Amino acid sequence: MAPANADPDDVAARKAEAMASVDRLAPVLLEVSHELWAHPELCFEEHTAHDLLCGVLEEHGLPTTHHAYGLATAFEARAGTSGPEVAVMCEYDALPDIGHACGHNVIAAAGLGAGLATAALSAEAGGRVRILGTPAEEGGGGKELMRREGALDGISAAMMVHPADADLPTMHCVALQELVVDYHGRASHAAAAPHLGRNALDAAVIGYGAVAALRQHIRPHERVHGIFTRAGDKANIVPSEASTQWYVRAADLDDLAELKERVLAAVVAGAAATGCSCEHRWKDPAYADMVDDRWLLERFADNAGMVSRAIDPDAPSTVVGSTDMGNVSHHVPSIHPMLAVAPAGVSIHTPEFAGFARGPEGDAAVLDGAKAMAATVIDVWAAGGVGGR
Repeated sequence: MAPANADPDDVAARKAEAMASVDRLAPVLLEVSHELWAHPELCFEEHTAHDLLCGVLEEHGLPTTHHAYGLATAFEARAGTSGPEVAVMCEYDALPDIGHACGHNVIAAAGLGAGLATAALSAEAGGRVRILGTPAEEGGGGKELMRREGALDGISAAMMVHPADADLPTMHCVALQELVVDYHGRASHAAAAPHLGRNALDAAVIGYGAVAALRQHIRPHERVHGIFTRAGDKANIVPSEASTQWYVRAADLDDLAELKERVLAAVVAGAAATGCSCEHRWKDPAYADMVDDRWLLERFADNAGMVSRAIDPDAPSTVVGSTDMGNVSHHVPSIHPMLAVAPAGVSIHTPEFAGFARGPEGDAAVLDGAKAMAATVIDVWAAGGVGGR
């Protein structure tokens, strides 16, 4: 077993070996990235991705648990028998209509590469790695659901990389919870007997307008955005059912709790104003804000420099969003750095970004991300934990 604070020359040699391993794996990793990109799957439906990633892990000698932690499209592979254990996260769900416009194909392939490269060194280096396939980041909270079932038990650190339009130390991740509201009215002929109807669409529209008014008076870091998911069936029938979906975001879970009360009051007001009724549900789990571990981030930044990625740990993030990696970060030391795969100004969650995730820039991020993460895993092993903790 490697002692804590191992010899720097040994650490450097292991990092070089891990990076060379990623280079050897490059054809496989890029094929995985391209296959995932070509077959986008929505949250909790990532069966092709699950089978593909598990198959590659097993082909390289890692016993892999399929359908792990109670989720049909989650998986886990472990290597090493002693020492600090580091979790490397793989995401692989896509978005409706625009596919891998968040670049999860890159995330999964980079995590796979880092996991395989460090698994090969685990016995020699005296450390352990846990490769976690975490479904449904785009709204399902797979990481938090897995955590509740023990996926992070015994973990010393957790990490992943995420594509962006720049190399960044992190995403500015805020807390989030999804709200679904169903309005119930009474159908009637819109011309012959409108007075008999109770318009559920009007209720939803008034609720939407109330939230729009509320948005003028929330804090700058807070966000509320929503869509209509049901709005009636035919113009000459007073809509008896309507539904809206909302994302409510705030700096942290405490601020989120306050904002949720205000948003709920606004959407319910639409039902009261129209003589309709409504019911609501807050989707579990909520997403927590991201807490980046400073020591871990500094090690990753140093290692990213070895593959010509300039990441300043103190640089502000230009990307705002929410992720279930935030939940992970409240339980174990974690990082969520971002690697450029698109030109500056090309936002994630756009068709343009999806194209770059499959292009040469996305391929480079797969290999660079795998190398930088593998080297950071080795740093944790060498220190006997995160910063020696």
